[in-house]
Amino acid sequence: MADAMTLAARGPLDGRAAPAIDGFALAKTPDCARFVLRAAPADARSIDVAFGAAPSPRPMRAAERDARAALWLGPDEWLLLAPGETAESLARQLEIALAETPHSLVDVSHRQIGLDVCGPLAARALNAGCPLDLSVRAFPVGMATRTLLGKCEIVLWRRGPERFHAEVWRSFADYAWDFLVEAARRAPRE
Repeated sequence: MADAMTLAARGPLDGRAAPAIDGFALAKTPDCARFVLRAAPADARSIDVAFGAAPSPRPMRAAERDARAALWLGPDEWLLLAPGETAESLARQLEIALAETPHSLVDVSHRQIGLDVCGPLAARALNAGCPLDLSVRAFPVGMATRTLLGKCEIVLWRRGPERFHAEVWRSFADYAWDFLVEAARRAPRE
């Protein structure tokens, strides 16, 4: 009997189908290496050399180069995203390159997942639970910040006029997914 029963690892959004809603698309982003880096802003050049994307000196902005991104979370804090890479190899590269730079580097790869929220209804669906003004004028392309989506904290990054990336803790992934799908279904059409 025990041979017939095996448990397989399962992610929080495994088996979820993309919602069929005109003007709205929601998908889990591919797995990636994720780190929270704390360092003095004056050390941005060292971080650029180590990571390949210089942290933006401007508050609430994301910097991208190749597939890597550094999202500003605070005056000395960035969320580093490296799609398609393993946390172990990237951590070694970063620690070697930052050896002479006072810093803190925490692997959060398994703590959170990314959601890609796209389409003309994306901002309206997000605004059903996010208190920010998500108009392109107030929250332009490239802006990133911590905020709320309903009852969960997210990091929200505007990647295009109708495209957002949301980082959400894995334990809230089902909630965030269901919230966004329901919000998009109920969003007023223009």
